[in-house]
Amino acid sequence: MSSVAPESALLIRVPPAEPAVGLYRSRLDSSAPLGVPAHVTVLYPFLPPPVLDADVRRTLSRLFASVARFPFVLDRTEWFGEEVLWLGPSEPGVFRALTDLAFAAFPSCPPYGGQFTDVVPHLTVGDTGSLSDLRAAEVAVRPHLPISGEATEVVLMTSAPGGGGGLWTTMAAFPLG
Repeated sequence: MSSVAPESALLIRVPPAEPAVGLYRSRLDSSAPLGVPAHVTVLYPFLPPPVLDADVRRTLSRLFASVARFPFVLDRTEWFGEEVLWLGPSEPGVFRALTDLAFAAFPSCPPYGGQFTDVVPHLTVGDTGSLSDLRAAEVAVRPHLPISGEATEVVLMTSAPGGGGGLWTTMAAFPLG
């Protein structure tokens, strides 16, 4: 996630992953120093912050209330090329279904800007740093797997404009049903 202009994203926070990945994310994940917690992305980029009004938040609330909470397990490390190290869920389908649901409700917001034909649910450990740093992080994180969690809500995070340091904050949380 970048922050040249204000942005927003829909995420599922994964607090149980922080002990395993927090140190590595702080150095190797470009979004971590900006205040983005360990997470699996539901929809990014989402709507520009100026249009995130009460109607949008009500729509999101109804949308996510229609989805049952679900347990998940992050059970493996994977790579996008040699640039991005990530943790993968054992059952990615539930995350894909959330992304599909959000995109269907907001068709002007394709996942990752329509950049990828196959959206892969994941928790990024690192997307910056050297290949050797990323590989060392992978070796250090593997003994902590599997990581179990429960998706109980989707959070809406927004970034400040570049002049504000680009920091991300939680604007709203939408409980799953």
